[in-house]
Amino acid sequence: MHDVLASGQKIRVFTLVDVHTRECLTLRAQRSFRGADVASMLSEVGKTRDALPDVIQVDNGTEFTSTALDHWAYWNRVQLDFSRPANPVDNCIVEAFNGSVRCECLTQHWFASLTEAQLVLCEWQDDYNTVRPHQSLANESPTTYAATAAGGHFTPSPLRLKN
Repeated sequence: MHDVLASGQKIRVFTLVDVHTRECLTLRAQRSFRGADVASMLSEVGKTRDALPDVIQVDNGTEFTSTALDHWAYWNRVQLDFSRPANPVDNCIVEAFNGSVRCECLTQHWFASLTEAQLVLCEWQDDYNTVRPHQSLANESPTTYAATAAGGHFTPSPLRLKN
């Protein structure tokens, strides 16, 4: 996603969503993202969850079609599943999630700096994951659902990325 700071500088917002639990695993604001940035964020998530999924669905942005991310996927035995160009329904869960981020967070704030944008996004992510009930998760929060669905043990499920 794209947004603009109060100064007029453009920023991008990277989202990573677990399809099964609906957890937002990463919500990060930067000026731009390269494939190496994406690979680094995925590695961080893999370390915190002690596993990586077999498949990650991505769109066709340059950060996802990069050699750096392709090499990361190969060495980590993760398949990159590219959505068809101009078919947002291929990635509908993250598209819906991004709509929520935009409506409930980005359009509600006029960020003075990239640091402020990241702080607000972190607060929103925490609320989304731990407080907000989701109908698709039997009215539990994603964090609660993830803990109960796997008996407290993480089971890798497909991830969806969008930028």
